[in-house]
Amino acid sequence: MKLSAFKLTAAVLALSVGATTASAEDQWYPFKVMDATNGVENRAEAAYTPLEKAEKPLNICVLFPHLKDSIWLAINYGIAKEAERLGVNMTLFEAGGYANLPRQLAQFDDCLAGGYDAIVAGVISEGGLAQKLKEANEAGIPVVAVLNVIAEAPIAGRVYPDIPDMTKVSAEFMAGMLDGAEGKVVTFPGPAGSGWAELFNDHFKGDIAAHENVEVIGERFGDSGVAVQLGLIQDALQSYPEMNAMYGGAPAVEAAVGALAAAGKYDFVMVPAYENDAIHFMVESGELPGFVTQYPVAQGRVALDMAVRAVEGSLTMNFVNPIPEAVDSETLKATDKSVAIAAPKGFSATYQVNISN
Repeated sequence: MKLSAFKLTAAVLALSVGATTASAEDQWYPFKVMDATNGVENRAEAAYTPLEKAEKPLNICVLFPHLKDSIWLAINYGIAKEAERLGVNMTLFEAGGYANLPRQLAQFDDCLAGGYDAIVAGVISEGGLAQKLKEANEAGIPVVAVLNVIAEAPIAGRVYPDIPDMTKVSAEFMAGMLDGAEGKVVTFPGPAGSGWAELFNDHFKGDIAAHENVEVIGERFGDSGVAVQLGLIQDALQSYPEMNAMYGGAPAVEAAVGALAAAGKYDFVMVPAYENDAIHFMVESGELPGFVTQYPVAQGRVALDMAVRAVEGSLTMNFVNPIPEAVDSETLKATDKSVAIAAPKGFSATYQVNISN
């Protein structure tokens, strides 16, 4: 028996029409975004078009919280491919998890001291990196945020999803799946203190509250690794026997499959807050009817291009949100995932791109 019986509403299905296709992976642009350069309240749909080539082989430092989740592998792929296309050098440091803020702080110091021209940062938390971001600004080293929010610090560029856009669609997903039945929901948003996990959680709870038949009865924060999420889900199943639905990060949904089967819970609704390879497989195999993509490969490509533009002085569109779109099994089959959604099968993490001078 399938673990969820997801019903896509007409509004959600309409979103899937814009799934990106291309015959060559480097032809990923123009990429449809919401341009927030003039403020979030003034966002407008736009097409992001990158440079053809960098003026010279710059050195770009990249910081990730980890590579345990394939969404970061997808961003890594996008950054590496764009570095190759533009002709710049790239070095990636990953901290090993959201609990490892001291390691990311040390890695940021390595970026500042290592002669890099710019930094692309997937931060563990904005608050935790605030001083380092200030130091980079004072040193004239542009920083571009990717995937994880940097809302306040003075940085050169930003590319990450608008979380309220995503949670609104996710709440509609859940309401459609429940189809008027009573929903008792526990959320598994991710690591406390990251900033983005709290945003996903708060906005989802606000959106789902519009549906009187659905109640959020608990929440469990924790590192985004599958093993940690599995423990949180097992604990929640014990604490909330009435729980019949969950909203959470992709690793939480991935971990839930075995936990729900072991608990004998088959009539259960799962809504992923975002995607990874496991979510793609579950959609392809019919275990989930769909997910909302935030185009992680394209985010990596845009972030790398922004970093180069910031150094060269040509960065004008400096804050963009990918437009979340619903992808079901049919549109996923028709989509060249490596263009914008996922790293291709067999891709291994790329820590260095070296371009000959």
